[in-house]
Amino acid sequence: MGKQAVLLLAHGTPETVDQVPEYLRNVVSGRPIPPHVVEEIQHRYALIGRSLLTEITCEQARLVEAELAAAGLPVPVYVGMRNWRPYIPDVVKRMRADGIEEAAVVCLAPQNSRTSVGLYRRAVAAEAGGLRIDFTESWADHPLLAEAFAERLQPTLQKLGAEVGHAVPVLFTAHSVPERTVQPPAQGDQGPRLWPGHGADPYADDARRTAALVAARVPEIPRWWFAFQSQGASGGPWIGPTVEETLDAIAKEGVKILILQPIGFLCDHVEILYDVDRLFRDYAVQLGLRLERPESLNASVTLARAVADLVQRGLARVGGHQVQ
Repeated sequence: MGKQAVLLLAHGTPETVDQVPEYLRNVVSGRPIPPHVVEEIQHRYALIGRSLLTEITCEQARLVEAELAAAGLPVPVYVGMRNWRPYIPDVVKRMRADGIEEAAVVCLAPQNSRTSVGLYRRAVAAEAGGLRIDFTESWADHPLLAEAFAERLQPTLQKLGAEVGHAVPVLFTAHSVPERTVQPPAQGDQGPRLWPGHGADPYADDARRTAALVAARVPEIPRWWFAFQSQGASGGPWIGPTVEETLDAIAKEGVKILILQPIGFLCDHVEILYDVDRLFRDYAVQLGLRLERPESLNASVTLARAVADLVQRGLARVGGHQVQ
């Protein structure tokens, strides 16, 4: 068995508003972006101050490292970002320079999609060289992931239930993706396989599965819905239903208070702090609907235990050279 380590992957975020244009070019792989789209994203970042995604991800890495050490597996945990510093290729090069020979790689996007997991995996593979990699494809149904979300949801349910005198329903969300990215490969397509299995990308099913598992752990939820949030401004149609149209339907049923819990995100960033806390709350108010959100997972110890479990399994596989 060679010298082992862990690599956690995340989306990345700019540190300043001025860095947003460069960051967005990374997100869309250099394709042109209309100026009004760039200006709108800069406006959103300015309103929330800044995204703490990088800092929170590094804290999650420290928690995972501590969990592994407590389990008798003292290995370093690295963090790489696809769209901002520290970039994945740079981190993989550093790992090789540090003498790492085997690594368990986990994308901090539990629901498998070619627009996240597939692209992250290719970024790692491009710089891996002789580094032996075990890459966790999906962990949408990991019981500790559902438990972590349930732990955040229950206090909000209890608080609001006591306040209004009845159980409060829940809307679960995950980030939308372009429809074209989740369609089955064209017949005869021999291009690179970006996700396991056959047919359509599993992302939408993975996201709904996570929501269902969280709901099953919180029986006091009287009713729940699922929607995709944060659809992009370009690239053709994105998958739905949208949060807005779902809120419309919920309000028409006479619901006056609702909890929205994003189960496709593991920490606070612009899609939480702006899209949920500002955009969706303001939209809900116009419908006569009060919208509340539980705390994000962020530094959840239960989340760290989930990732540590994935890592231990991955290191065992790669240590035996049984790489999947």
